[in-house]
Amino acid sequence: MEANKIQIFDTTLRDGEQVPGCRLSLYEKLEIADSLQLLGVDVIEAGFPISSPEDFKSVFEISNRITNTTVCALTRANLKDIDSAAASLINAFHSRIHTGIGTSDFHIKHKFNSTQEDIIERAVKSVKYARDRCAEVEFYAEDAGRTDNEFLARIVEKVIEAGATIINIPDTTGYCLPSMYGERIAFLMNNVPNMDKAILSTHCHNDLGLATANSIEGIKNGARQIECTINGIGERAGNASLEEVAMILKQHSSLNFTTSIEAKYLTELSHKVESMMGMPVQPNKAIVGSNAFAHSSGIHQDGILKNKSTYEIIDPSEVGAGSTKIVLTARSGRAALKHRADVLGLELPKIKVEKAYQAFLKFADKQKVVNDSDLINILNLA
Repeated sequence: MEANKIQIFDTTLRDGEQVPGCRLSLYEKLEIADSLQLLGVDVIEAGFPISSPEDFKSVFEISNRITNTTVCALTRANLKDIDSAAASLINAFHSRIHTGIGTSDFHIKHKFNSTQEDIIERAVKSVKYARDRCAEVEFYAEDAGRTDNEFLARIVEKVIEAGATIINIPDTTGYCLPSMYGERIAFLMNNVPNMDKAILSTHCHNDLGLATANSIEGIKNGARQIECTINGIGERAGNASLEEVAMILKQHSSLNFTTSIEAKYLTELSHKVESMMGMPVQPNKAIVGSNAFAHSSGIHQDGILKNKSTYEIIDPSEVGAGSTKIVLTARSGRAALKHRADVLGLELPKIKVEKAYQAFLKFADKQKVVNDSDLINILNLA
């Protein structure tokens, strides 16, 4: 892999589908998987095969269908889980088993009633077992964000020895600050002797609204894979948002990272996931929200009409969002009013602008948004 290429690992169909009410049909999963491949993601985590017959079937069918992208199946550090995952991936063109176990004291003591040594033994056994059944194995250290660094380094070293080539460092609870998460990745890069034999992956949750920031900090400190979802959907407050991390890396070329993402498909896929999963995207959502490229303030509208770069750092067409929206409200100015009149083919001589604008304001104060038919009536009466 190129030193500065960031793999995009999409878990919309696994972590995203764990959201209450977001269950997808097989047909919908196949359609989203096709779209993810077209988008250019490197890995599609298609599901958790042991969890149900339907999930097994979904992973099986997706892995039969997807040719250019690695299809990944999730397991616990459990041999039956791994057998199920291997069977679901048997016909895959490119396959990966993603296995792991909790590594924080919270998990070791309260979830497993176990010890660090036992957790290492179970992790190593699972990775070896998975490696015998799949050429590519990723290990996840669940709750790595709250795991002791020294122990985390020990278990990472052991699972790499056992055959894992991707190491996932999840901030499972979304606890870490960006500096904390970056330092954790840097610690592993500098303190795991065989770290050069594997790549580190970020998997950040958004409980404190830091999932995207933590993911970026992770790759700045040595990670080379980001695990994320379309629209940032996922458990509780969600995961890192694919569209956000992809466009951050594209906009900030000084970071010197590249991805294989075809950004022009982002908005279309966002709408597809929103519709199929019944999870509305908030209007002010970065990149794909309905207001991401909309301007209603007169000051902003005037700037945008003179030069789009005054208030937009991304061309909407770059992410498949059409064009900039000038939304007429009581906050809009004369420039926006004149612009919209021109678009509608209505003549608005300079001498009439002020009268029309005052009539517009009077109407806009009573109504949140002034649409085209409203504007035509206002201008005809002005």
